[in-house]
Amino acid sequence: MRIMALGALAIALLYALALGALAAFQRHLIYPGAYATRAQRPADRAASPGIAAASVRTRDGESLFALWRAPRPGCGVVLTFHGNGSRPEPHAARFASGAWAAGGWGVLAIAYRGYAGSSGSPSEAGLIADGIAAYLEAGRRAPGAPILLHGHSLGAAVAVAVAERAPHLGLYLEAPFDSMAALVRLRVPLAPGLLLRDTYRSDLRIARTAEPVLIVHGLADTIVPVKLAHRLAAAAGPSARLEVLAGDHVSILGARDAAAEPFFRARIGEGCEARAAALAR
Repeated sequence: MRIMALGALAIALLYALALGALAAFQRHLIYPGAYATRAQRPADRAASPGIAAASVRTRDGESLFALWRAPRPGCGVVLTFHGNGSRPEPHAARFASGAWAAGGWGVLAIAYRGYAGSSGSPSEAGLIADGIAAYLEAGRRAPGAPILLHGHSLGAAVAVAVAERAPHLGLYLEAPFDSMAALVRLRVPLAPGLLLRDTYRSDLRIARTAEPVLIVHGLADTIVPVKLAHRLAAAAGPSARLEVLAGDHVSILGARDAAAEPFFRARIGEGCEARAAALAR
């Protein structure tokens, strides 16, 4: 009996230590890109032709590295948020080329606080503040331009949080989850939910936006299971459309751009040139 009691105590201690480590280092797991090397300076980062490096200041004093391309007069801006282990360059290049460039779109892509080129340390409140600062910066650089909110994975949660707070054309979400709490329950089912500091309740936030929501998810996504996208689409209601593709967490990126671009451009109301003429009167 004593041996069994000692064994149970040892298991309990190991469990407590594991929970303590999880609580202490959870943000290293949620924001791995922020805890990788930060030696890369903005000046070292190659931008695609037509894209300029920029700086975005947040209301709480952080400085964010960003990439900017102006829209054609009267056209929209894609405000895009990258995933937790990524960076802004791929999204900036994507939305500054192809159908998006042909449609006259501009783009603003930021590196979250704590990520390479940006100051600070990441948290849910911090990333939402970064998203709002980027939204305001896009409005300052292109006054009156309609803004489409895009995000991949964690970036989708940031986009949804911004959508709850600011006018927008719609949400274009790739590989999103309904909440970080739900995702953590799948990954670490024995961890108490109260330990999680950054819950990212996109399911609650998205219910408060009436604009169109396009969700694209990969059937073979092993990082964010597709069932979480189904839950998010259900929470968004009739304004949402979910497209499930035969891809994974990354391979689906851009797979629906050819359809998404004209759909969201049509919501501007007039063609870019016609809108520019109307604004000039």
